[in-house]
Amino acid sequence: MNTDVKRLQKIVREIAPTAIDLRRKIHANPELGNAEHETTALVDATLRDVGIRPRVRLGHTGLTADLGEGGTLVGFRADLDALPITEATGLSFASTNPGVMHACGHDGHTAIGLGIALALSEYGKLPGRVRFIFQPAEEIFPGGAFDMVREGVVEDVSALIAFHMDPTLAAGKVGLKIGAITSSSDRFEITISGPGGHTARPHETVDAVYAAGRVVTELPTLLNRTLDARTPMSLVFGTIHGGKADNVIPTSVTMTGTVRILDKGTWDSMPDRVQTLVREIVAPVHATADVHYQRGIPPVINDAGVLSEVEFAIHEVLGTQAVAATHASLGAEDFARFLDLVPGALLRLGSAGYDGKVDLHSAAFDINEDAIEHGILVGAASLLRLMQCKW
Repeated sequence: MNTDVKRLQKIVREIAPTAIDLRRKIHANPELGNAEHETTALVDATLRDVGIRPRVRLGHTGLTADLGEGGTLVGFRADLDALPITEATGLSFASTNPGVMHACGHDGHTAIGLGIALALSEYGKLPGRVRFIFQPAEEIFPGGAFDMVREGVVEDVSALIAFHMDPTLAAGKVGLKIGAITSSSDRFEITISGPGGHTARPHETVDAVYAAGRVVTELPTLLNRTLDARTPMSLVFGTIHGGKADNVIPTSVTMTGTVRILDKGTWDSMPDRVQTLVREIVAPVHATADVHYQRGIPPVINDAGVLSEVEFAIHEVLGTQAVAATHASLGAEDFARFLDLVPGALLRLGSAGYDGKVDLHSAAFDINEDAIEHGILVGAASLLRLMQCKW
């Protein structure tokens, strides 16, 4: 069964205004992670209106819904949550929830997921089945995908795709990359301790501030020296706290930060690497170090086979010029948790705003709404192809 491209394009064109209206409703009513109650209700009602019966998570936000009967099961994931940011776009449908804003495009992702469901429900008999995963709490560390995986939402799914809005790509372009496309994200807390003392006599005690300074300056460099130079890695400190008086050497200094890396094998070894290096750095000054390392989100590793089918689908519905090469980002995406179990791909959807490029997580962030129609078209066509593959 080949995709009826012209029929699909016509259906998506007709559905696009409805999807854009849904995006605006979601944008005006943003909700933070694990509190997406109204958003979940809107998704549920929209799907039920076309005869799709979702499975709502008991006691949780988010839901899943299957479409089609028999054959290969493939999936599409959309994230629901907003960010704790005060919106500054001036849009007529700007956030009505003070201090909360869709500044990462999740409103668009959800609208596209709904648009794909509406389009495929109208398309006719499908060559397989699709599972729509509307996931909460992508922005909350370590991410709502972890809970949904434990609930078995990707069991029996053969391939999975998702979009992420890309404000650096023009609308009409889709960025594809085989392999790592986003990095891991881990958190750490390091506490350097000593007996404390008077700043006039640092030689009689342990200078915890000096020891902490050595960790801040030496740890990122030494960590890089333990890795293959071709492996991008970032260790950055975000907070340092210690001491209350300028003439007192404190008994402890605490630092926190993040570690990001694109290679999954190296990611597995990072907790031990960081702990060993920190203790070696502070040993010469006789300080003690307590390292609390929290594993978070693994890298998103795009599957070459899935991307090959997606690229073919893009060529069919948008043309060969729509495919763009894209780079790996040291930002993290909990979509990676699904891809631990299922081959899949995260696609960068061109959404450069009408007034130029505004970065993700900015109070002025908006998307070019043409991206909604493009996303529905590419998503639906890709899923139709993936259903016909033997995984």
